[in-house]
Amino acid sequence: MSDYGVSRRAVLAGLGGLTLAGALAACGGDTGRGGSRGDLRAWFHQYGEQGAPEALARYARDYPDGGVRVSSFPGDYDQKVSSALVSGDGPDVFEFANGPTIDMITSGQVADLTDLLGDARSDFTPALLGRMTQDGRVYGIPQVTDTQLLVYRKSMLDQAGVVPPRTLDELVSAARALNRGTVKGLFLGNNGGADVLGGVLLWSSGRDYLTPDHKPGFVDDDVAAGLRTMRGLFTSGDLLLGAPQDWADPGALIAGQTAMQWTGLWALPAIRAALGDDIGVRPFPAIGANGAPSVPFGAYGTVVNARGDVERAKKFVQWLWVTRTDLQLDWAQAYGLHVPARRSLVPQATKLATGLYNEAADLVNTVGRPQTPLLWTPRSATAYRDALDRVIRGGAEPMAELRSVASVVEKELERFPR
Repeated sequence: MSDYGVSRRAVLAGLGGLTLAGALAACGGDTGRGGSRGDLRAWFHQYGEQGAPEALARYARDYPDGGVRVSSFPGDYDQKVSSALVSGDGPDVFEFANGPTIDMITSGQVADLTDLLGDARSDFTPALLGRMTQDGRVYGIPQVTDTQLLVYRKSMLDQAGVVPPRTLDELVSAARALNRGTVKGLFLGNNGGADVLGGVLLWSSGRDYLTPDHKPGFVDDDVAAGLRTMRGLFTSGDLLLGAPQDWADPGALIAGQTAMQWTGLWALPAIRAALGDDIGVRPFPAIGANGAPSVPFGAYGTVVNARGDVERAKKFVQWLWVTRTDLQLDWAQAYGLHVPARRSLVPQATKLATGLYNEAADLVNTVGRPQTPLLWTPRSATAYRDALDRVIRGGAEPMAELRSVASVVEKELERFPR
């Protein structure tokens, strides 16, 4: 579920103020069923998949206790939530990229949701729930699993004599061979991948954000070499840049502007509807001798504001994301395509059962890595993302940039002794 024009799937989400109560009054965005205590306020980023906003409104309307008002916000949604929590004007319930930040947890901004799970705790995908857990206590409940992947036009690769790339060097060569006139070889987003490929550039190099003993894990020659290759790709003329919509939207691939595109599982139904069987999927390719293919996976998690109407909010969250498995399955399959966050629901996700969708979803199990660790703070994320931009788009020296990021990360980690 994505606002395709926003980097929602980079899990760099969204700002704004469009409420479903106003935009979707006919769909019941404001249930109008609140009592004297007032409606619970539930915030979501602005979803782009057809039917997703209406589904959120319908879930709220069908809640037996009523009184839930759903609002959706475009733009810098994560910053809007963070600011609202600090100001004391935050919602009672909100979704957040990969669950709440470590600072939200340690400062007491978010409520402990451990007691909502009961026996269902073991049913949630461990890596997803683990990302939302601190000291054994759960602070967010995963809604679905999303993954990013490389999608390509089979016919275009066949015509150019190109095989699906298995290494970064092969990806560069394929982009060159597929660059033909108005069709660019590859689309990694309008920033050349600088704002979306941060994780896979580490994992595909055999590295990670943090080491098992919680130290920076990315100051490495293979990572630096991969970044130099990405800089060369950015300046090669073989990348599509300046597309009307960014990487999360499948429009560039569908329109024939590119032969290969980095996008997400959620976009495959739209791509399949437009292009039929002329598509294949691959993970991000291996980098260097120690690397292996990889894809990121993550989840928006539902969180309860510790300064809101906690007990009512927890009851609603439990109803929607723990008890109502039918709605969880609906949310995973009916609006774009996603892997259910609960393992028992995966066999019931019929869209994922066969063919291309099954192949794409299986990448989560075979080469998937959780998006970012809990101790990777927003400040660390910003430092790393800015460094990638300086290298890929600006031509900065990779190793110097990686060392600079490591100094920021080390200071951040000092705030959370283990």
